Amino acid sequence: MALTKVTGAGVGSLDAITIGDGTAADKKILFDGNAQDFHIGLDDSSDSLTVGLGSTLGTTSHMIIDANGVVTTPKIPMMLAQGGSTAIDTGTTNFWYIAFPERYDTTNSYDASTGIFTAPVAGKYFVYSHLRMSSSQGSAHYSVSVNSAYQGGGGGYDGNNAWQIQTGDYMQWTGMVNVSANDTIRMVLYPTTVKNALDTGTNRNHFVVYLVG
Repeated sequence: MALTKVTGAGVGSLDAITIGDGTAADKKILFDGNAQDFHIGLDDSSDSLTVGLGSTLGTTSHMIIDANGVVTTPKIPMMLAQGGSTAIDTGTTNFWYIAFPERYDTTNSYDASTGIFTAPVAGKYFVYSHLRMSSSQGSAHYSVSVNSAYQGGGGGYDGNNAWQIQTGDYMQWTGMVNVSANDTIRMVLYPTTVKNALDTGTNRNHFVVYLVG
């Protein structure tokens, strides 16, 4: 039975509505929209309250609250790329984009062949990357670019007024970027003496992006 409209005296004094009779069965409220339907309901098999897309409970869940109060949001944009890195030559001296193999990507927003994460929605994204160097450098810098605009970076320093990177050293970039939908985020390496200066065969290389808000 579809309840389409409630009117009349006394509606405002309604204290509670019970959906279901205590037996094992999924229960939901469906919001029947023009372009999209949404639902909220009890997934009785997992004892969780879910909010999702479509008319069928549990098929495309956007938010899940379990019996312990733990809230998960499976569709929030987040990705991890890790492993043997690939240096992509930009054609500019000492300037490389970095690509990592994908481990997971909740919104299919990362391209492992280019190292580009394309933001599916506007927001503030946390970005972290960790890279192991494979050769000594007079200096090296590491940064993140958003739509090819560099967001600052870091490098190696030996403490004696000289930049220096040794084989096996690590470079990291951590920060927050504020982007619009379809903006691109990627990692950039600037080694000065050896162009392909990164360790391509280690799982200690990471690239992480996730939407904070």
